[in-house]
Amino acid sequence: MNQTPHFGTDSVWAGEEQLFAEGAICLPVFNSVTFGYDDMNEWNEVALGRKKGHIYSRNTNPTVRPLEEKIRIMDGGEEATSFSTGMAAISNTLFTLLKPGDRVVAIKDTYGGTNKIFIEFLPRLNVEVCLCDTTDCEQIEAEVKKGCTVLYLESPTNPTLKVVDIERLAKMAHQHGAIVVVDNTFATPINQRPLSLGADLVVYSATKYLNGHSDAMGGLVVGKKELVDRIYHYREITGATLHAQSAYMILRGMKTLELRIQRHNENGMKIATYLSTHPKVDQVFYPGLESHPNHAVAKKQMSGFGGMMSFSLKGGFAQVATVLENLKFAHKAASLGSVGTLVGPPRTTSHVELSEQERANAGIPESLIRYSAGIENSDDLIADLEQALALI
Repeated sequence: MNQTPHFGTDSVWAGEEQLFAEGAICLPVFNSVTFGYDDMNEWNEVALGRKKGHIYSRNTNPTVRPLEEKIRIMDGGEEATSFSTGMAAISNTLFTLLKPGDRVVAIKDTYGGTNKIFIEFLPRLNVEVCLCDTTDCEQIEAEVKKGCTVLYLESPTNPTLKVVDIERLAKMAHQHGAIVVVDNTFATPINQRPLSLGADLVVYSATKYLNGHSDAMGGLVVGKKELVDRIYHYREITGATLHAQSAYMILRGMKTLELRIQRHNENGMKIATYLSTHPKVDQVFYPGLESHPNHAVAKKQMSGFGGMMSFSLKGGFAQVATVLENLKFAHKAASLGSVGTLVGPPRTTSHVELSEQERANAGIPESLIRYSAGIENSDDLIADLEQALALI
C-alpha cells in the first residue's frame, strides 16, 4: 500500500504496527529500570548505539520509544525524543541549543514558565534574550538580523491566542543562520504542522491535548535528527526522563487524538462565537473568529482552530471570580486540553509564576478567563456560561 495514512490512522497505528510480547496488540508497560544481555558483544553494540536495544530507562525504554515514533510520524520529523514534562522539553531544548554569548529572539506571549526561562534563567547564563511584540513580524525580523542563534515561537499563544506567521519567520530566520523552535501544544499535529512550515524543531507539553485526559505528564520534541540527537544527549545526562507508565497513558490518549480535536474544534468555534456577542464580555481571543486580528494567518497555516480560547470581562477580577465559581461544567483548575472543560485566570494558571506587572507587560489583563473547551455537548457548555455570566 503506497497511500500515506491519514492522521486518524497514524494516531492509532504509528509506532505500534507490530505485535508485542506474547502476541499482545497493546503495548506493555516496561517498568524495568535496566535491561540485561547474556552476550557481551551484543551488549557492547547496543551500548555504543550500533545495534537497536535498550540499556537503561533513563536513556531509552521500549514503552517510551513507540510514543516518540508516533509523534515523529505525525509531525513529519526526522527524529523525536521525550521528557518528563512539557517544561522539561522546552528547557532542555533551550539549554542544549544556547551557550554563553548566544542570542535568542522570542515573543512576549509565551507560556509563563517559558517566559521565566527567558527573563530569569537564560540571562544568568550570559545568553542575550530579546522578546518582541508577538505579531510584529517586522520587529522580529529586525531583531533576528542583528544576530540570533534560536528563534523561539509559540502559536497559538497561551493565554491570549495570538498567531504568528511561522512560514514567513522561519524562512527569514534560516537566511540568518537561526534555529527555529515552535511550541505547538495548543494546535497539535492535527491542526498545525510547524515542520512543514519551515520550523526546525517542534516542542509539546504532551500533558495537554496529546494525552487529553489530565492523568499523565510528559513532553516531546520532534524535528531535525541532528538537533534532536543533541537534545536527547542533554536529557539523558540531566535526567528529565519520561516514565514508562506516563508514556503508555499518553499513547493511549493519542489513539483518539483526531476524534477529540475535531470535537474541540467544533466546541471552540461555537462557544467563542457565543461569547463574542455577549454584552458582559469585553473581548474574545480565538483565532477562528473573523474578528481576530490574526485570523488570516491562522486560516493559512491551521486546519482547525482548537478548543482553547480566552475572554475578558467588563470589570475586574471580582467578576472573574463570580463567573468561575458558578460554572457547573468546568473544572476550576490549571492545565488544558482535556476531555473535560478546564477554566481559570492566568494569575493562577498559565502565568502564576509572573507578577501582576509582568502579566500586564505581556498584555494579559487581570479580567481574563482562559477557557479550555472539552468534548462535552456544546449546548450544555454555552448554557452553563450563560447562567454564570448572568450573575455579574
